[in-house]
Amino acid sequence: MAGPFSSRKCNAIMNAQYLHNGVVMSVNLSIRNVPEPLAQRLKERAKRNHRSQQGELLAILEEAVKPRPLTLAEASEKIRSMGFSTPDESTQWIREDRDAR
Repeated sequence: MAGPFSSRKCNAIMNAQYLHNGVVMSVNLSIRNVPEPLAQRLKERAKRNHRSQQGELLAILEEAVKPRPLTLAEASEKIRSMGFSTPDESTQWIREDRDAR
């Protein structure tokens, strides 16, 4: 195919969509003044993981900001803040059973 949508350009767009869950990245980030030892460790990590440095940085970011499950305390607090409560029927049943004896 000729023109602005040559097969080479279309493949690049499709690969970007595949690599980013169907969404083409729309934001560019840059990190300045990275200490040389840190940059070297990133380069080594990227090589170990068979990624480019850009790919390795994206993998690190995705892992750092992915949603995490709520702890039991957080879930309990969220339920309470929404006004939900569970009736304490078991205590009442035990008292009624005990008092009936």
